[in-house]
Amino acid sequence: MQAPMLVLNQNTKRESGRKVQLGNIKAAKTISDIIRTCLGPRAMLKMLMDPMGGIVMTNDGNAILREIQVQHPAAKSMIEISRTQDEEVGDGTTSVIILAGELLKNAEPFLVENMHPTLIIAAYRQALEDAVEILRNEVATPVDTNSREEMIKIIRSSLATKFMKGWSDLACGIALDAVRCVHIEEKGGYKEIDIKRYAKVEKVPGGSIEESQILDGVMFNKDVTHTGMKRKIENPRILMLDCNLEYKKGESQTNLEFMQETDFRKILEQEEEYIKTMCDEIIAVKPDLVLTEKGVSDLAQHFLLKAGITAIRRLRKSDMNRVARAVGGQIVHRTDELKECDIGTNCGLFEIKKMGDEYFTFLTKCKEPKACTILLRGASKDVLMEVERNLQDAMNVARNVLLDPFLVPGGGAAEAALAYRLIEKSKTIQGVGQWPYRAVAEALKVIPKTLMQNCGVNTIRTMTTLTAKHATGGTSWGVDGDTGDVVDMKTFGIWDTLQVKCQVMKTAIETAILLLRIDDIVSGVKKMSDIEAEKMAGKFQQQQPQEPPAEE
Repeated sequence: MQAPMLVLNQNTKRESGRKVQLGNIKAAKTISDIIRTCLGPRAMLKMLMDPMGGIVMTNDGNAILREIQVQHPAAKSMIEISRTQDEEVGDGTTSVIILAGELLKNAEPFLVENMHPTLIIAAYRQALEDAVEILRNEVATPVDTNSREEMIKIIRSSLATKFMKGWSDLACGIALDAVRCVHIEEKGGYKEIDIKRYAKVEKVPGGSIEESQILDGVMFNKDVTHTGMKRKIENPRILMLDCNLEYKKGESQTNLEFMQETDFRKILEQEEEYIKTMCDEIIAVKPDLVLTEKGVSDLAQHFLLKAGITAIRRLRKSDMNRVARAVGGQIVHRTDELKECDIGTNCGLFEIKKMGDEYFTFLTKCKEPKACTILLRGASKDVLMEVERNLQDAMNVARNVLLDPFLVPGGGAAEAALAYRLIEKSKTIQGVGQWPYRAVAEALKVIPKTLMQNCGVNTIRTMTTLTAKHATGGTSWGVDGDTGDVVDMKTFGIWDTLQVKCQVMKTAIETAILLLRIDDIVSGVKKMSDIEAEKMAGKFQQQQPQEPPAEE
């Protein structure tokens, strides 16, 4: 008998074939089971402790999975899709994990019966194309983005499953105003809504959540550089600089040789003269407030104070960009190039307030600001972190509606409608491909089923009622997440955005396809240097003499 031939390194572990596919499915199911209780208004919170000892309390799918450390490669790719969903549309992070897990679970029986993964994948792809087409053409309804009431109704359905649902009116108003503020529409139909850069969330512990507000301008955590400067100015002229108001230091090490004492004095005078010239150039354009990203020397403070100008130094670049968008004007890089058009004049009020132990600068009452700050107050840091996550989701929903103004009914109604239509369509498919196609339709039912389970109602009976409603031609029947009853979402008023639903479908099905295509995992590939080091460590431990037991 021939001896077995080793091709791979002995330190590698290889799994292939059916075992890998079933292992991947098991890992995906495990991840989706962790998240399952976080769907819907009756969602439970998860409490996680990070390696640094900090605590995260949330029911946001992406925030939970970000903190979990996993070993299995398939589980890692499941966590990745949640992040993709969050970056792309900002909502539906929990649904996408649950749906991907269910799609893989439904593929398991076909693999056990030796159906080739390529056939399953082809059916899944076809189901995805049909699902997106049905959603857009049959289930979705257009929305009037100018109607404030309708927009708030949509954002509220996103917040209904979150911690902020008790303050949903406040949060919906803040989210909608923030998105409207940073919304820029240019000629040629180009729309830009950059929430991340221009809608800053400033968290200040203390006070109550009701005190949270959106400012018609910006705020940042800075105080004036000199105690004698004004802390409140109405209709200020604001100058934004990106240069030092101090004498220039040499780029590299600079040596000066003095022959006389007067030379040293001349150098000092030149430095003072340089700063005075810069300050005179600033004073010439008559600003009331100077903001700079760099430092302001004591001498410059003295000249500016004499001229009645307030100075604030070391602003972040991102804060400065927001200030420029809010108050108008340009950020200037050299003081000798200052012009009248560089001054920001759209701000109505500059003032500095103390909150807790910190001083905050407020630039408010701006005329048509294109950047804003959301001020959040709350009992503790953990509460504020969760409120911020909820607000980000709400702002993303508002952004999605403005970019693609179509809605689909929420509460599992869209999934139930899709499931019924795909099952009907599967009857027309010839050959073995109709069964995996139907499995996608069955997997879609997991969203309404999970909503029912989280309410504690009889899942089978309620699901039968829901399917019957869709069979008679309704597309808007879904589950009331609080009571578990079957209700018409049009009258109940829970809506999701089409963009989020389509993205959930695409991401979940494509991930299921990706994991089904894997038939080989090679793991534990180590560098030779690591292996040698381990061997040496092993030998060293063996050579060490045993210590004699301590005498009593």
